[in-house]
Amino acid sequence: MAGSLNEIKSKIASTKKTSQITGAMQMVSASKLAKSEQLAQSFQIYASKVRQITTDLLRGELMASDTSNPMLIRRPVQKSGYIVITSDSGLKGSYNSSILKAVMGMIEQDHDSKDEYEIIAIGSMGADFFRARGIQPVFELRGLADNPSFDEVQKIISKSVEMYKNELFDELYVCYNHHVNSLTSQVRVQQMLPVEDLDHNEADGYTATFELEPNREVILEQLLTQYAESTIYGAILDAKTAENAAGMTAMQTATDNAKNVINDLTIQYNRARQAAITQEITEIVAGASALE
Repeated sequence: MAGSLNEIKSKIASTKKTSQITGAMQMVSASKLAKSEQLAQSFQIYASKVRQITTDLLRGELMASDTSNPMLIRRPVQKSGYIVITSDSGLKGSYNSSILKAVMGMIEQDHDSKDEYEIIAIGSMGADFFRARGIQPVFELRGLADNPSFDEVQKIISKSVEMYKNELFDELYVCYNHHVNSLTSQVRVQQMLPVEDLDHNEADGYTATFELEPNREVILEQLLTQYAESTIYGAILDAKTAENAAGMTAMQTATDNAKNVINDLTIQYNRARQAAITQEITEIVAGASALE
């Protein structure tokens, strides 16, 4: 019985240590989440301005003539590109599994062979997942910060846009978990190229005339690239926010489960201790009776 009591006591002590670790990780993730949400909100101000300017210039271009910008024209799709955003580590609940399962389902449904798509992996979990299944990412980025700056992801974003311009693939999607709130995220597959989400009718209030140098078409070409890059960066920030929220939720769940285990073990320990005391009293009484 003493051995059983010591074993239960040891389990309680180890579970308490685990609870302290997961509790600390929960607080760290909560701090990261607050910073991620603030960064994402701040970026939306910039993204909306870029969209507004691009839409205004696009309306002027369409009014002047039919645009021939390759980033706006949908060409016959022979190969698709997918930027898949995952985390670099586990302990994120279903964050990684949900997006990877969705991407694999989409690939199996839409493609007959590996020659029909290219994977660009952001995050070690996704890169390793695809490599384990014989799918070699054409480009990958590991060790991304929790709140990445544009400079940290500029290389992979610029490379993705350049690959589209060079017709390595004919359409580009970003696959990630969209942050809804601290408890919920949604799998999102968003088309980035060709740019089709710009509605020039949004610029109906635009009536001013400007002299543009060198010309509207050249400026629009550069601005569309910047718009596409900013949209991809916005998706990365969104995914990182969802990742931090998933980490916080997972650690909160682990902490709560540890507390429940501690309560159950404590009850078990008290019952075992009570049984041991009762047995000792019974033995003492029996021994005293034998001496009478």
